[in-house]
Amino acid sequence: MKKITFLLILIIAIVSCKTENKKTDTISEINTDIETPFVSLNEFDIKAGEFVNKEIKVNGIVDHVCKHGGKKILLVTDESDVHVVSEERFDENLKGSEIILTGIVLEERVDESYCLKMEEDNIKSHSEGTSNEEQFEAKKQHIQQYRDQMKAKNIAYISNYSLKYVSHSEIQ
Repeated sequence: MKKITFLLILIIAIVSCKTENKKTDTISEINTDIETPFVSLNEFDIKAGEFVNKEIKVNGIVDHVCKHGGKKILLVTDESDVHVVSEERFDENLKGSEIILTGIVLEERVDESYCLKMEEDNIKSHSEGTSNEEQFEAKKQHIQQYRDQMKAKNIAYISNYSLKYVSHSEIQ
């Protein structure tokens, strides 16, 4: 009887261990599937289109924290940069820090209607005296550069990518 009881306990232990392993495997598979992808900042402009409205991680150095509201930073490497926007103010002490940032990829499309709106705003701003002649001409040239770029590439719009801030951690 003792042998049968021992054998029964051994079988239950083996079965329960196998069940636990399956649960652990399933959980680790789920964690792998939802892990936030890392995109090199140097490849951000190339790969960002694949991740529009999705969360990614990038790392770089905080080059600038916007003085006007503090809700924008510029994250840089030697070869590239990305603008990051937030609903909350960034700590100005982040400037110069190397961070890993989690954010949602945003896309702004510049097309002909966008250029027309920019022109309209530029003319209005200049006529109201909020921009001088130099600023007015610079904006006109900038708008023309967009148009020239779209024409040269035979595309209907240009995508400008940025990140909406989710979280960050500093690299020590």
